Amino acid sequence: MRRRRIALAAFLTVVGPGVITGFAGNEAGGVTTYSSVGALFGFSLLWLLLIASIGLGVIQEMCSRMGLVTGQGLSDLIRERFGVRWTVLAMIVLVIANGTNVVAEFAGIAASVELLGVPRIVSVPIAALAVWSLVVFFSYRFVERVLFVLVLAFLAYPISVFILRPDWPVVLSGLVPSIPSSPSALVFALALVGTTITPYLLFYMQASVVDKGVDRQSAAYARVDVFLGAALAGLFAFFIIVVTGSVLHPAGIQVTSAEAAAQALVPLAGARAGLLFAVGLCGASLLGAVIMPLSTSYAICEAFGWESGISKNFREAPVFMSLFTLLIVLGASVVLIPGISLIPLIISAQIANGVLLPIVLVFILRLATDRRVMGDAVNGRTATVLGWGIAGIAGSLSIAYLVASFFG
Repeated sequence: MRRRRIALAAFLTVVGPGVITGFAGNEAGGVTTYSSVGALFGFSLLWLLLIASIGLGVIQEMCSRMGLVTGQGLSDLIRERFGVRWTVLAMIVLVIANGTNVVAEFAGIAASVELLGVPRIVSVPIAALAVWSLVVFFSYRFVERVLFVLVLAFLAYPISVFILRPDWPVVLSGLVPSIPSSPSALVFALALVGTTITPYLLFYMQASVVDKGVDRQSAAYARVDVFLGAALAGLFAFFIIVVTGSVLHPAGIQVTSAEAAAQALVPLAGARAGLLFAVGLCGASLLGAVIMPLSTSYAICEAFGWESGISKNFREAPVFMSLFTLLIVLGASVVLIPGISLIPLIISAQIANGVLLPIVLVFILRLATDRRVMGDAVNGRTATVLGWGIAGIAGSLSIAYLVASFFG
């Protein structure tokens, strides 16, 4: 009993980066993508979500292990191993995708609170100030605890499923691989993989392990943290698809945004389901509004050797804190532009994530199998095979999407 308590206490000191990073993938852009997939294709792409969720755990475990062994972030290792040119290319695409997603987070916050009668001109500035103050004025440990509280908002999705009581044999039939005949299926398949294994999550995963100071002695607990986060993230994405696939797909309603999904659920599934969906969206968006700009700031600063870290202040890490501040200001400001259409930005960002993903995965796999970098913690055969398999799926979807786009 005493050993179990000691083990539990040790795990609780390590848990955080994996669970928070996993849930952060289900932010406003993720909710929009999963809702769109459920509304358009019902349950027919659940099998792809299962594969992507397994891939998320495998790849994030590599990033966590690299952080433990090297004490360096992913951008830092890419620069040292592959040179500045490749690093700059990866950073440019990452900034474009993440900048768009920061806008999506504040759009999700605004829309979810508007369902309660609060205008975005009030909610967005308050949310932006709260997110900025949290990171700038508090330590990593305090920020992590706040993020854990935000994770609880995701409980709204399984509760919504419980209220709806879907036909589970029909739902589970979606785990059998099949390809929808719709011309847009390829686009949403790529977006689904891109939002489940989001490149920015991989950068944040490794950076947060380093920032928290997790050491190699805690490697086993860190691994549990990563796989637990990936499993829970996949499970809650599953619930989002089940909700929209059960209600919106049979009614032929297409989702133009996550907030539109919440609004559409009200007359079809009842006010409780719609409100719960909105609560989940608000929590997910707030979580993403913290993680997305943080991930970008970590990646850029690591790539070019600048100081970074939540526990540092503007004087100690000026570029890190300035980048974070700039992303928050720009993201909130764009949402306040009257009449702006956000759904094309959100879906385009997820597609950009999907196209960038194979490139980032190649970097990660090359690093994780390099004994000069990893020493005796180098990838095993199973992890390497699974990793290259995920990279192959993501690469194939990206190439197919680009070819289809080129030929119209």
